[in-house]
Amino acid sequence: MIEECLVVEFDVVGDDCPLSEASASVGATVDCQPPQLRRDDNALLRFSAADAAVGEWLDDDDRIRYLHASRGGDRIDYRCLSLHPCAVHQLIDVGLLVDHLRYRDGIERYTGAVVGFGVLQGVLEAAGDAVGVSLERVYPLGADDHLGADDQRSVARGWDLTPAQAEAMRTALSMGYFTVPREATAADVAGALEISKSAFLERLRRGQASLFAQLFE
Repeated sequence: MIEECLVVEFDVVGDDCPLSEASASVGATVDCQPPQLRRDDNALLRFSAADAAVGEWLDDDDRIRYLHASRGGDRIDYRCLSLHPCAVHQLIDVGLLVDHLRYRDGIERYTGAVVGFGVLQGVLEAAGDAVGVSLERVYPLGADDHLGADDQRSVARGWDLTPAQAEAMRTALSMGYFTVPREATAADVAGALEISKSAFLERLRRGQASLFAQLFE
């Protein structure tokens, strides 16, 4: 049994994925759940963006079918069928367990996990063969991250957060908002999210309240 599991974050450039091209053309950030690949090699996508121009751009893309949009707060949630195979599908084939994808200015940030360095090497080689790849972060999945019957503290747990709250907290964490001293202000994070400072602080407060209630229940 392989005991080593690694959490990885890396950037991919040069992929002609519709979401990647939309983020570059519109200048917006797109957050996407792991795609669901069908047997016909088409993919079901679920993603969100703050800018409605993302949906307008994709609606004119012949590779996108059945695009549906629903507004939730300051963001728009989309669902669609993509007829275009993206780099992420190749990485899944070689062992990447995808947790989250973010598209910004044509750059794709993948966050996921691999079982062992051997699989990590294969994932990076597959990405390098298809597109440009830059490894940003890799670290072992800790003992406290294992999901057991009596321990639900795993990073894989489905916390009761809205997509907007999860994005706000994830972005704040990656930008150093929670470090001491802070590396980013609330205005900095709000700017990255393309929302107002007050909207960011509201999402953060509600998200923290929800997480704390679940952690200390």
